[in-house]
Amino acid sequence: MSITIALAGNPNCGKTTMFNALTGSAQFVGNWPGVTVEKKEGRLKGRKDVAIMDLPGIYSLSPYTLEEVVARNYLTHERPDVILNLVDASNIERNLYLTTQLLELGIPVVVALNMIDVVKKRGDKIDIAKLSATLGCPVVETAAVKGEGCMAAAEKAAALALTKEPFVPRHTFAQPVEEALSSISQLVKDVVPADSLRWYAIKLFERDEKVMACFTLSADASTRLEAFIRGCEEAMDDDSESIITNERYTYISKVMSHCVKKVRTGLSTSDKIDRIVTHRILALPIFAVVMFLVYALSMGSFVIETDTFTIPISIGTAATEWTNDVLFGEIVPNFLNGFLLGADGAPVIAQWLYGLIMDGIVAGVGAVLGFVPQMLVLFLLLCILEDIGYMARIAFIMDRIFRRFGLSGKSFIPMLVATGCGVPGIMASRTIEQDRDRKLTVMTTGFIPCGAKMPIIGLFAGALFGGSAWVATSAYFIGVAAVVISGVILKKTRIFAGDPAPFVMELPAYHVPKAVNILRGTWERGWSFIKRAGTVILVSSVVLWFLQGYGIVDGALQAVEDNNTSLLATIGSAIAFLFAPIGFGTWKPAVAVFTGLIAKENVVGTFGVLYGFAEVAEDGAEIWGNIASDFTGITAYSFMIFNLLCAPCFAAMGAIKREMNSPKWTLGAIGYMCGFAYVISLMVYQFGGLITGEVSFGVGTVAAVLCLAALIYLLFRKGYQGDTVRLRAVDAVRA
Repeated sequence: MSITIALAGNPNCGKTTMFNALTGSAQFVGNWPGVTVEKKEGRLKGRKDVAIMDLPGIYSLSPYTLEEVVARNYLTHERPDVILNLVDASNIERNLYLTTQLLELGIPVVVALNMIDVVKKRGDKIDIAKLSATLGCPVVETAAVKGEGCMAAAEKAAALALTKEPFVPRHTFAQPVEEALSSISQLVKDVVPADSLRWYAIKLFERDEKVMACFTLSADASTRLEAFIRGCEEAMDDDSESIITNERYTYISKVMSHCVKKVRTGLSTSDKIDRIVTHRILALPIFAVVMFLVYALSMGSFVIETDTFTIPISIGTAATEWTNDVLFGEIVPNFLNGFLLGADGAPVIAQWLYGLIMDGIVAGVGAVLGFVPQMLVLFLLLCILEDIGYMARIAFIMDRIFRRFGLSGKSFIPMLVATGCGVPGIMASRTIEQDRDRKLTVMTTGFIPCGAKMPIIGLFAGALFGGSAWVATSAYFIGVAAVVISGVILKKTRIFAGDPAPFVMELPAYHVPKAVNILRGTWERGWSFIKRAGTVILVSSVVLWFLQGYGIVDGALQAVEDNNTSLLATIGSAIAFLFAPIGFGTWKPAVAVFTGLIAKENVVGTFGVLYGFAEVAEDGAEIWGNIASDFTGITAYSFMIFNLLCAPCFAAMGAIKREMNSPKWTLGAIGYMCGFAYVISLMVYQFGGLITGEVSFGVGTVAAVLCLAALIYLLFRKGYQGDTVRLRAVDAVRA
């Protein structure tokens, strides 16, 4: 007989650590049907008959966030055999709010008091026997980080599931509330499952829209239901949702007074650290230093040089350079050539097949894997910051800045991750509660220059700007400015109108990161990058190889020596006119823009191929002269800005589609980014060209003036004054 255990708990309660401890490597990651929230399912170690389902971290079963909807639908519709509810014992009062809701579902519950080691270290005491008797369910002490009590909790849950005993919650509310709930239960008892009757009654009492939509009540029944609710609201002098929230916390307070004894010893170590790292003045400088070190180690080009040795500070860049220059520049090609080339140096297989393998497949895989070392180092460092609890502080710090531009502090996390790669950055947006804020973040995250865009900046900075540092610096500022401007403009539209959702986030206690969690998190993110980006770039590189190597000659498809007669040139010439108003209306840069959609780092490689260089350095130093002859300073800057701000690579587009979960929204997001990039590049080229004398006043200049006027209008116009975000009663209580 198979048993399903659902892991449920608040964010940062140690649920993922518990899941990993229970399942080891036997886990399966996928998506919930119809939504973008990931689910993890695994088998209990040593028990193939016990499945563990890791639900998203949630604060309640109210349908306000995507995670809450997913978790609630799973618990109410699929109904696991038992719930293993992880409770952060160091924040037990806040965590028990979800516990009271889980107990009402009628599903057997085992409460795992996690982080019990932190409680004991503080000197606090929790009476497990009293807590179990009060809640009416088994309670087990665990310390998932140390691997203590995890298997005992799971075995207890599995044993409880086998009993098949109906579960009845023990907590009750005030008399007027209980009378109203009793009346509602009688009203709907024939249309809801008997074991979850109380939960449905409470949700109907709260006027939960998603639950009420599941019922088709007669006009008389609806009138009676509203009368029961209004009668209680008048008696309690409050709205129904607030009544239930207050009743829950009243009950939790009683539980705390009977079962928990706290020793007050002033500020904890975490509180003392937070007084510095979240300080109103010091927080941002500290954050800047931390992030500088992260990117210096993962993606920078910093070295320590002495008279006797040179030490690269950037571990990721050093590994990437070795992968590109040695592994895929020498080892792999030489190894394959040993099989593919004869003694005379000629291929022993068909020339087209040799080109496909070496210039298509090997080059495509190398382009992806060469970038992976930087990604792994970046993910490793971010996992460390996340595991010790600092990432939650970053969102808290940035909230007060981002909120001024209509974004939540949680929007900063995806943008931070996107500086390494847009794919995981866009995927990180799923942590944002409000659907409109999440969509807005997805639409703007791609503006941040990612690591794959760095070669484009290096190419033009070296070829036309003497390697000036301000070019790269300005690229970052333009990316951030694009996010800010877009946030202001889009928040004034009807679709995105309204203040950001109330920012509620648990700040976990600082703790020493666990190596297993960090390495597992790094590998999962790295493997996700390889799968999502690698497959797309591999296929795209093969297509690019074919298009630039073949053309129509004498009415037949043939291999061509001159790429000006290739299929790629034909395609580029057909679309080149679109880019004439922004400064680069010839087929070569048009093709580079096209291949940049495949992978941004392909832009430099494309110019290398088109200019007759089989291989070029990361910054394209070999083709600087060709670039300088085909571009001017203003056209180069326009080209760079367009490629930095327009639609991201195909892999990132796939991530956008996955997070938007709608073709319409996906096309809208990509269209907005391309349109915004075109407008900015148009103004850069037309206004800059007028100043330098490269552009004469004409239709393009008039269009640029109109775009500037429209941009100013959209920035300063009065926003849509429609719906506003309602502060939940539960948020008010937490505050």
